[in-house]
Amino acid sequence: MGRELPQSPCLTNMEPDRISYLPGHVIDQILSHLSIKEAVRTSVLSSKWRYRCATLPNLVFDNQCVSVAAQDHMIIKNKLLRTVDHVLLLHSGSINKFKLSHRDLLGVADIDRWTLHLCRKSVKEFVLEIWKGQRYKIHSCLFCCQSLTHLELFNCWLKPPSTFKGFKNLKSLDLQHVTLAQDVFENLISSCPVLERLTLMNFDGFTHLNIDAPNLLFFDIGGKFEDISFENTFQLAVVSIGLYVNFEINQTRFRGGSSNLLKFFVHLPHVQRLEVQSYFLKYLAVGVVPVNLPRPCIDLSYLSIRINFNDLKEIAAALCLLRSSPNLQELEILARPEEQTVLVTHTYSWEDVYFACPEMHLRNVKIDGISGIKPELDFISFLLLYSPVLERMIVKPVSNIGTELMKELLRFRRVSRQAEIIYLDSS
Repeated sequence: MGRELPQSPCLTNMEPDRISYLPGHVIDQILSHLSIKEAVRTSVLSSKWRYRCATLPNLVFDNQCVSVAAQDHMIIKNKLLRTVDHVLLLHSGSINKFKLSHRDLLGVADIDRWTLHLCRKSVKEFVLEIWKGQRYKIHSCLFCCQSLTHLELFNCWLKPPSTFKGFKNLKSLDLQHVTLAQDVFENLISSCPVLERLTLMNFDGFTHLNIDAPNLLFFDIGGKFEDISFENTFQLAVVSIGLYVNFEINQTRFRGGSSNLLKFFVHLPHVQRLEVQSYFLKYLAVGVVPVNLPRPCIDLSYLSIRINFNDLKEIAAALCLLRSSPNLQELEILARPEEQTVLVTHTYSWEDVYFACPEMHLRNVKIDGISGIKPELDFISFLLLYSPVLERMIVKPVSNIGTELMKELLRFRRVSRQAEIIYLDSS
């Protein structure tokens, strides 16, 4: 006698389709963590999901949105163009963010068409990264998009129309590998009244950085330039500046006691974090280096400096910053060993430094790239003698130094009883 087949449950007793009945905000949260390609695939789940896909507020087209087995760049590019066209054509809601960043993307004419469409949709965040080919000229319609709050461009050429009046709502501007004229740059910065974050990396077309931004809080720059000045930047709190060329001093510009160090800090009364990268300390040391700044940096708690310890003016500029930062707690020193191969016959007058310097409130110090020359050791000895609350000093030399440097450091006197010196061998 055969076994009876089990009866299938009645349809009315089946559990409801939970995916179809998820709340809208839950679906939106799930879709926000998916790539465009994966989000589009969810449209087959139900009509509710299909509607949500057509109203995604953040559209990101990157390397994940197109995956083909073939390595033909033309096939990949064409598929990417069709994907962007398809998503924008079917999109029915507002667009908060649009990001286009694909390794095979060139500056194609289709970008102009998409930019115009996005401006009409009042996009808030626009990110365009062209990874190949020459600079892509930004379409003039983008400069009329007053809904923008964040603009990020990579490998682009900016030439606004004469009618450009600035971005009234722009809070964040990130420009990398860009070309724009001197007057265009100055007008762009000064015409963004609520700008809070500004990033500039590897630019050309202008050499003088005149920053006029009353609401600026964050400023990060790295590139080749001749001069930098701040105006109406009294709220600026985080500053990182890297000068990528060895600054050649034109002495005729600095007759009469001019000082780059004094000029630089006039409009930075509330800076909290400062990074002096590459050759920028050499720029700050131009002119007369004061013992102290007229107005101390009372809010500065973190300072990072890249320095040539064989340059006495750079040492003087670094010490001026230390004396003028009474509440500094974290210090990072990065040596420029490529400039320290030539030995100097004159040394810094550390007796004068000890006499003029008050006790510091440093708690953590990191020193990287030293080779054990006397100016470096004198500087470390100075820090240990004038940091009574120091907790930790990490020293990482260049490779092939040996153990003699470590022995020398351990012999230094420390005014802080709890201070420990951690030696990181680079070999």
